[in-house]
Formats: sequence, C-alpha cells, structure tokens
Amino acid sequence: MSDRSVRTARAKTPPVMLAAVVGMALVSACADTKGGPIAYSETFSAPDAPTIVPLESSYKIAPLDTISVKVFKMPDLSGDYEVDLTGQISMPLIGEVQAVELTTAELDRRLTDKLGERYLENPDVSVGVKASTRRAVTVDGAVTNSGSYPITGPVTLMQAVAQAGGTTPEANARRVAVFRQIGGKRQAAAFDLVAIRRGQSEDPAIYPGDIVVVDGSSIKAAQKQILNGLPILSIFRPF
Repeated sequence: MSDRSVRTARAKTPPVMLAAVVGMALVSACADTKGGPIAYSETFSAPDAPTIVPLESSYKIAPLDTISVKVFKMPDLSGDYEVDLTGQISMPLIGEVQAVELTTAELDRRLTDKLGERYLENPDVSVGVKASTRRAVTVDGAVTNSGSYPITGPVTLMQAVAQAGGTTPEANARRVAVFRQIGGKRQAAAFDLVAIRRGQSEDPAIYPGDIVVVDGSSIKAAQKQILNGLPILSIFRPF
C-alpha cells in the first residue's frame, strides 16, 4: 500500500472507532497478565496452628464468615450478612461495621451501640455465626462455584480451585491471591495458576482458613479493593 493510501485509510477512520480499537487492545493486553501489589511467591509460609474452640463461646469472626443478625421487631435489619475480605459487614441504616476478630457477643454490643446512637431506642440485637470459614478453604472471585469447602486432607491451590468448578472465562488465572493468618496477622501472596498448570511453578499447599481469590473482570468490589488497593508489597507485610 502506498503512503498516500495509508494516509487516506487513516483519514477515513472515525476518531471514536480508533479510540475503541485502542481501548480493546489495552484491555486484551492486561486481561491475562501478572501484576498488582501482592507479591508472587512459591514459598508461602504455613498458617498459624488452628485453635479449636466452640463457635458459641470465644470464636473469632473471620473474613467471609456468614453472620446471622436478628433485631427484635425490625425485619428489615434482620438477616444473614457476609463478612467481606476487609473484615466488615454492611447493614441498613448503620452501613459498614467492622466484624472480623470479634466474638459474637462483641459484635452484638457494637451493633447495639450503633443502632442505639441515632436510630432505635433500646435495640434488642442477637448475633450468631451461620457459616464459618476457619475450618474450610474459601474459594471466591472468578470461579464457577464460589464458596467454602471442607478440607479433609492435604489440598493444593489447583485442587482448591477445581473444587470451586474451575475458573470462569473472564478469569485472570495468572493472578490468584491466597490470604491466611501467619504470626497472628493476615498476610497474602499471589500465584500464577497458568505457570502451575504448565509445571513451571510449584503448586502451593492450601490450609483450613485460607481464602483463595481468582482475579477477573466480574469479581466483587471488596475483592478488587484488596487485590488492587491495599499496600501489600510482600507476603511478609501483614494487613
């Protein structure tokens, strides 16, 4: 094609269409790549030894636990709430409430105080743990069937993702985060599932209480906040 033909073709391409083509190219370039603030690692330390306690006594609420809240004569406030990865539940009227590492009694008092400050007179609140993630591995994000899966023996990252039905078409399998409790602090590491599948990286062990999040375009806002927003620069920098 001559220089004159090239100039003519460029002139006929509408600016909006050209911008769309460039945008699609950028999206496709970023959709299947490593990246983000969580450090990649093949030597993620084992978690703290679990402390087995009855859920109805001194159990500490964990991220992605399902909490049952009942407010007397207030059906709009009563219901099941999932603790997000940042450790909060979101309730009508009072908004975000920090719940992680609290007992049900402590969360009960916190909700009672917040509802009583402005909205209800002498609120009657009861809190329970409907589903615990500390005795299972939780797989979320861009997977077919997100949820908590009991662990009865050694499990690897590949096996944990397979239990959740595998990754979805929009998943970025090169960016899979594992969150766990180490040294009393929550820590995280990123893994490249594509490299693991090809035998280029080790398939890391997954333990009860771990949370696995597969990156992708359709993941929840809280998960995206964790993956992209928190200053996690290495697996030894807790949050």
